[in-house]
Amino acid sequence: MKIQLWSVGKAHEAYVKDGIEDFTKRINKYFTAAWMIIPPVKNASSLSEIDLKKAEAISIQSYLQKEDYLILLDERGKELNSPELAKHLQQLANESNKRIVFLIGGAFGVDESIFKRANFTLSLSKLVFPHMLVRLILSEQIYRACTILRNEKYHHS
Repeated sequence: MKIQLWSVGKAHEAYVKDGIEDFTKRINKYFTAAWMIIPPVKNASSLSEIDLKKAEAISIQSYLQKEDYLILLDERGKELNSPELAKHLQQLANESNKRIVFLIGGAFGVDESIFKRANFTLSLSKLVFPHMLVRLILSEQIYRACTILRNEKYHHS
């Protein structure tokens, strides 16, 4: 199973880049994992929020494959604790999903078409975080889930 971590926006900021890269490298001991930064839409500042989300959706959909299992990150999604996330990942692996895509949308969220396409909507918290921190938290939580699945010491519960 391959894990793709996608984020709409700019490259990782220096203050989180090392952490994201470290946790992604650790995830690769369990699953093939990679980041894809979906570039911002051209002329984004001249678009309305609705038009911007529609343009971002077109870009996102161009990368998605029909068989991808899409997990959308959104504060209105379902909150899971770390063992529940691990169980969800294991279930996806057991179902022979080839590629799991975790998607962090743009600054205004995602278009309704992406919500409809998502197989699961995940919330990391009811709080709203800057995208850069979401990238770091997501990569750490996926790594933590992997260690839980292997009964390794990283997660202490």
